[in-house]
Amino acid sequence: MSSYQELMSQIEGLKRQAEGARKQEMAGAVAEIRRIMADYGIEPSDLFPARAGKIKRAGSGIVKYRDPITGQGWSGRGRRPGWVANLEAQGKTIEDCRVS
Repeated sequence: MSSYQELMSQIEGLKRQAEGARKQEMAGAVAEIRRIMADYGIEPSDLFPARAGKIKRAGSGIVKYRDPITGQGWSGRGRRPGWVANLEAQGKTIEDCRVS
């Protein structure tokens, strides 16, 4: 039976072999893709349109309100920032900070 160290050495050797095979196969795949693209006149923009797959994430809203002191923005969604509470404590409203 092989020792732990011998097995670990074999694993590392196999990892190196696998990485070499992956790089070689990947080079062939890239060459084939380039050939097909050239044959059919396919441009990268045909495969990856600028707006395709873009996901709007929560919190990526447009800033509707801005803190007059620090310039921090808030979309009006989610938890109210501390500066809004401070503003209201001064007798002002959030509408006083609406971005045009």
